[in-house]
Amino acid sequence: MERLTRMLDSRTTECSGGIGNLLVRAAQQYPDSGLQFIASDGNSAASMKSYSDLLDEAQRIVGGLRVHNLRAGANVVLLLEDASDFIPAFWACLLGGYVPCPLLPVRNDATRWAAHLDHVDRLLSHPLFVTTSALEGELARSAVQTAEIDALRTGRPDRSAHTPEPADAAVLMLTSGSTGNSKAVVLSHDNLLASMAGKTERQRLTCADTTLNWISFDHVAALLEAHMLPLYVGATQIHVDSAAVVADPLLFLRLIDRHRVSMTFAPNFLLGKINAVCESADHAALDVAQRPFDLSCVKHIVSGGEAIVADTARRFLDLLAPYGLSRDALWPAFGMTETCAGSIYSTEFHDTPADREFADLGRPIRALQMRVVDECGMPLPDGAQGELQLRGPMIFTRYYNNAQATRAAFTSDGWFRTGDLGSIEGGRLHLVGRSKDSIIVNGVNYFSHELETAIEQLDGIEKSFVAAFPTRQSGDATERLVVTFATAFPIEDAKALYRLLVAVRNATILLWGFRPSIVLPLPKDEFPKTSLGKIQRNLLRQRLETGLLAVHQSNVDNVARRQTGEHVSPQGRLETTIARIFSEVFGVAHDAVSATVSFFDFGGTSLEILKLKRLLELRIDLADVPVLAIIKHPTVQTLAGWVASGARAASERYDPVVPLQSTGDKTPLFCVHPGVGEILVFVNLARYFVDERPFYALRARGFNAGEAYFSSFDEMVRTYVDAIRQRQPHGPYAIAGYSYGAAVAFEIAKVLESQGERVGFLGSFNLPPHIKYRMDELDPIENAVNLAFFLSLIDGKQTQTLPATLRALEPGRDPYAYLMDIAPPERLAELQIDLEKFRAWANLGHSLVSLGRTYVPSGSVESMSVFYAIPLRGTKDDWLNVQLRQWDNFTRRPNRYIDVPGEHYTLMGPKHVAAFQALLRAELDRTLDGN
Repeated sequence: MERLTRMLDSRTTECSGGIGNLLVRAAQQYPDSGLQFIASDGNSAASMKSYSDLLDEAQRIVGGLRVHNLRAGANVVLLLEDASDFIPAFWACLLGGYVPCPLLPVRNDATRWAAHLDHVDRLLSHPLFVTTSALEGELARSAVQTAEIDALRTGRPDRSAHTPEPADAAVLMLTSGSTGNSKAVVLSHDNLLASMAGKTERQRLTCADTTLNWISFDHVAALLEAHMLPLYVGATQIHVDSAAVVADPLLFLRLIDRHRVSMTFAPNFLLGKINAVCESADHAALDVAQRPFDLSCVKHIVSGGEAIVADTARRFLDLLAPYGLSRDALWPAFGMTETCAGSIYSTEFHDTPADREFADLGRPIRALQMRVVDECGMPLPDGAQGELQLRGPMIFTRYYNNAQATRAAFTSDGWFRTGDLGSIEGGRLHLVGRSKDSIIVNGVNYFSHELETAIEQLDGIEKSFVAAFPTRQSGDATERLVVTFATAFPIEDAKALYRLLVAVRNATILLWGFRPSIVLPLPKDEFPKTSLGKIQRNLLRQRLETGLLAVHQSNVDNVARRQTGEHVSPQGRLETTIARIFSEVFGVAHDAVSATVSFFDFGGTSLEILKLKRLLELRIDLADVPVLAIIKHPTVQTLAGWVASGARAASERYDPVVPLQSTGDKTPLFCVHPGVGEILVFVNLARYFVDERPFYALRARGFNAGEAYFSSFDEMVRTYVDAIRQRQPHGPYAIAGYSYGAAVAFEIAKVLESQGERVGFLGSFNLPPHIKYRMDELDPIENAVNLAFFLSLIDGKQTQTLPATLRALEPGRDPYAYLMDIAPPERLAELQIDLEKFRAWANLGHSLVSLGRTYVPSGSVESMSVFYAIPLRGTKDDWLNVQLRQWDNFTRRPNRYIDVPGEHYTLMGPKHVAAFQALLRAELDRTLDGN
């Protein structure tokens, strides 16, 4: 021990010139060690880089940064998703005397990403953003200053050494939060060196070890635990994209075996995912006799980021013991961004008492102190529960540009308030909960007030009576989300209540990406409030977990049962397998999945359709499951029937009408596709019409093999009219079209009126009658860019710059391939789309554009309801008064123009769909029923 202590002290002294010296020392002392970067598919051969190579690359990037005339200590945001880009840029900042801050883009929500980007730019005093050429396009319309990473790599090597003060900022880490409320934790050189010394003493890694990282670098565990620590001791480190591991949990085990990994990181939710796959009855890859992987190389797996469920961890060790994993391999740990990641480790998980739900977290690293205090801040004796507080050289001292948050984070005598509740017994930490208003799901922090604010905007919610909080049942692998609210209508109105339950669930999915486990309407007098009117979430949680709200939960179950019918158990192997997939997609128990309940009644959105598609193809070994097959066969029972029959979209008769929601006795709504021909854009909107009116979408012809494109605009309209009348023989009709679809809807309404039918509602979603001028602008390049945006392969800002870039490509360069190259790999994997599929879709979209070039509106209909948002170009007022009001020339009665939030491409997106549906439903009721 004394020898190790002397070694650590000498190493800290050696690096006293700053944390950047760690890389210089590693390049000199460990020539045979370095980094390996695994391709995003998780299977391709790794690219190798020695620490000496890394130092050379970082010094070239320093030279590139010097051109930007940054002052010493300037902040540099690293918007770099690939580890092979991020790591050299990170060390370049440290060597050059700059302060790096990791950042990842917010995907699939351009509005939220723009808000987060603006917040980071202001918070960090307008830093330089280092990014890739693809992401640089996203930043083009913002005010931030950028530098492209490959251009920086061409800089002249700068080998000058910057010598910071020990207390100077070394790195800025953003806390959780992607809607403008994240804080920046300042970690100093002293903090990082103290942390490295403490981690090394506890973990005892050496240059002979290999580590594996799959966490993105905006997470402190990836930066410190999985990168800086192995570099500190000269170990070899493997880096793989996180999406690959999340999509295929067994890849984590295969990589450990393939690269003989000694140490890695796995939060509780990944342990649960691996357990689920290992226990899956239909997973043949885990035959012990075949030894698909050998885990005997593992020294320890650090598990943190969220509470470690003891049963989950024990099951993980039990299941993997036959593959050589040691019973002592799992190390539960505690750490935060503010504590330089892992700072308390348990090497004695096997001693966790059997009656404990959560694993003990062990003892602090060298120089870290911990205590538990009561509500008055007084230290508590051994075994008593209170707030955990920490003090030591690895604890941060401030939040950047946020003195108020810094003051709130520390006690008057200098202890950091973690916000976690626990006890210390015999020097070992045991956590029991959290005092902060946050929820941790799958290792990610979510803040209650973000969701509560979004839910309060829904029609039917009583303002100031919304609470979101976590709960956890015995054995849960992660916390579960509970959303409670009071209704603005009588809670006995079952139909209105069910629609609101769906709306709350969908709003949560669209904001945070997962469904709440419990959605619970309550009478207002069930909400405990302080004298200042603040809801006491902890008391609500206690009432829920002690059964005091059981009668209200039963009422909700009854409402849902009346809507979806009694539970029907899956029958046979195929239905059981599909039911298990449903349970995984929606995060519900397998036995809670009824074979006759629709995917959409579970809260399925367009994103979850894609998850279900991918899992069906993986688990049932199907080459391709068309999205339309899931939409048309949305229950376990009907989907199993489709699979069993061997049916494929190519063999089915083309029917343009796709039912997205079939319940309700009001006039059905038919919505016509936008210019890309697909109807996924309506999936989230349709959920708000449950038990009110059927919602049908019209899908273009040509998606399936052998289907011919429409030959004329008139053929498309006539085909849609015939299909609508087959579904609904007589009016009144409700027809609407989004973008390109508005012109098609207008023509459909004209034909229906000519046939003697009444069109009670005709809606245009943000498009004027004259579309030819816009169609003439859309060449194949522009059309492909629009499709890429529709699929969230690029963002709205890139749609402005990419057409010119693609047209300027050298002869022979495929613009479609270029779009695939810059698209996020995880999004391509999620959509299961490749170059061939994208090209086919783009060709279909261009065929619709070609039809639009021949279209000239004429004639008239009774009247229209025109919903207008921010246009693609120009002001909203000009768009309304100059373009959209031209619909007045094609109606016999005055039109209504309804202002909706959002932009042309986002008016039905996650941020705005709740507001849009309320306006649309109200307008439908007004025009069809006179309400």
